[in-house]
Amino acid sequence: MSAPATETVVDNRPWFRQLTAYHWFVFVVASLAWFFDCLDQRLFSLARVAAIAELSPADATAGQVQDLSKIVTAVFLVGWGIGGLIFGAMGDRYGRARMLTITVLIYSVCTGANFFSQNVWEFGLFRFLTGLGVGGVFGLAVALIAETVPSGARAGALGMLQILSTIGNVTSVFVKQQIDALEIAGTIEMGQGWRYMFLVGAVPAVLVVFIQLFLKEPESWLRAKEAGTLPKGAIIAPYADLLAESRWRRNLVVGSLIASAGVIGLWAIGEYATDLQKVVFDDYYSAQGLEGAELAKTVKDARGWAFLAQMLGAALGMWVFTQMATRLGRKPAFAIGFTLALVVTAYSYLYMETPTDAYWMMPLMGATQLGLFAGYAIYLPELFPSRLRSTGTSFCYNLGRFAAAGGSFVSAWIAAQMFGQYDSPLRERYAAVAMCAIFLVGLAALPFAPETKDQPLPE
Repeated sequence: MSAPATETVVDNRPWFRQLTAYHWFVFVVASLAWFFDCLDQRLFSLARVAAIAELSPADATAGQVQDLSKIVTAVFLVGWGIGGLIFGAMGDRYGRARMLTITVLIYSVCTGANFFSQNVWEFGLFRFLTGLGVGGVFGLAVALIAETVPSGARAGALGMLQILSTIGNVTSVFVKQQIDALEIAGTIEMGQGWRYMFLVGAVPAVLVVFIQLFLKEPESWLRAKEAGTLPKGAIIAPYADLLAESRWRRNLVVGSLIASAGVIGLWAIGEYATDLQKVVFDDYYSAQGLEGAELAKTVKDARGWAFLAQMLGAALGMWVFTQMATRLGRKPAFAIGFTLALVVTAYSYLYMETPTDAYWMMPLMGATQLGLFAGYAIYLPELFPSRLRSTGTSFCYNLGRFAAAGGSFVSAWIAAQMFGQYDSPLRERYAAVAMCAIFLVGLAALPFAPETKDQPLPE
């Protein structure tokens, strides 16, 4: 089984009709790697507070648990960013398929290792190591698909890769629900469910077998290898090569700004919308006379429905963005996407007051914030040549992780220093709105970005 060469003639048939059996195999394997990657991210989001609460000292306050949760999240994001920078470069030097095998194995094994954590520091270490693997997957997966499928199918296939990631997010909720049920039934010791959630995250290790046995390197990468144009070193050399040529250097800067705007917007702003929901739902249902266990269950269920609505909105938003990128062009799609993300996110943080508000605001926030990520899958690999594609894509996509890692602390500082005169959660609302200025960075970078619609991949 060999990887066919990437075509350069645009086919006007629907993208899925242009794929051969091997194209579908590559798409499925890369999509599963990213699916489980996203599943891992969301399992962590759902389990981190319970994990930190158990692993913290017995006298830790709720506020201290929240602070430690933010620190561990930052550690995870830093590992994510470092992993993207390392494995993206290694993908160009040693091959996308080989490095995808390694990254999936790393995040699977290290996620499962969280089951055995005995203190916060062990938990944080395993999350950092997991982040290394998680960070490497995206650039490798999109490079594989972009270089394997026909040119006319590239945008559709890469957009669908991101759409399927929402299924990983939704699956994590069902995993948590089943583990919660096992706790209630006594099958799992009460308070230990978070450990089993991370154990589920070890399942992708099975995918490694199929990657190793059947997945081949793309023809464009093999040609670069035969021609001797691949980077001469494993990590530093690919970045030196990118910076050495003005075209790739400009694309690296522009791609990084565009991608970082969305990554920071999601992880430093959108990720904490669930905290606002909890406050809103608690206040609303308390005013309805609910209390105790009934209140807790009602709020939990309401937040679950809001998250499901958000993921459905995200899937629709990614599909719409893919259509805009295909028909209007990459730059117009991003311009519309950043504008809507700014307006919708700011409006939602300001005016979410009831569960009903959340049920229609969260789908819109998911559509506008996560719709951008379909654009990153489509656009970033189109900015770089085959010999540097994994490096450039991974760098652009993961650079924002470092900023997002500190984004929650910046948001907390803004809330305390700029809006400290207001009571919580009003000051957090205003801080989130102020943070939405990050979307303007993406808009400002667009005039300097190349349009790649209907263009072959650079070689």
